[in-house]
Amino acid sequence: MQNLKIHPARFDSPTAQRLIQAALADLGTRYGGSGDDTPVDAAEFEPPAGSFLIAQLDGEPVACGGWRSHGGSAETAELKRMYVAPQARGQGVARAVLAAVERSAREQGRQRIVLECGDRQPEAIALYGSSGYERIPNFGYYKDAPGCVSFGRTL
Repeated sequence: MQNLKIHPARFDSPTAQRLIQAALADLGTRYGGSGDDTPVDAAEFEPPAGSFLIAQLDGEPVACGGWRSHGGSAETAELKRMYVAPQARGQGVARAVLAAVERSAREQGRQRIVLECGDRQPEAIALYGSSGYERIPNFGYYKDAPGCVSFGRTL
């Protein structure tokens, strides 16, 4: 994918917000409601406490993902708002964004990364499993919700 470029962006930038809204719409289709009611503050994605990345394929924004500090720890990052637009799926974009998010977290001193997703996201579960993530006890906003699955990995 020579035409894939991944770069940092503000979480509240118009491009990031368009991708995030598409991600929430996708989650809403899978689970109902707004897609994800987890409290998220754009400031949480500002370095060194976090980062948000956008991937462009042939100049078009097609994916995003970010991390924020988790649980008040300077060692653990939480992956949030990982999304790939349908037209860019199956091309390795998600794997490239995941690697870039992990690299960013590692560069800011994080030693571990955790995430939560749902059981109606088989492609995400497959990606995380094939990328070295292991199931961990559920945490976060949806920890007690049916179908919540949480993963973690040492960076």
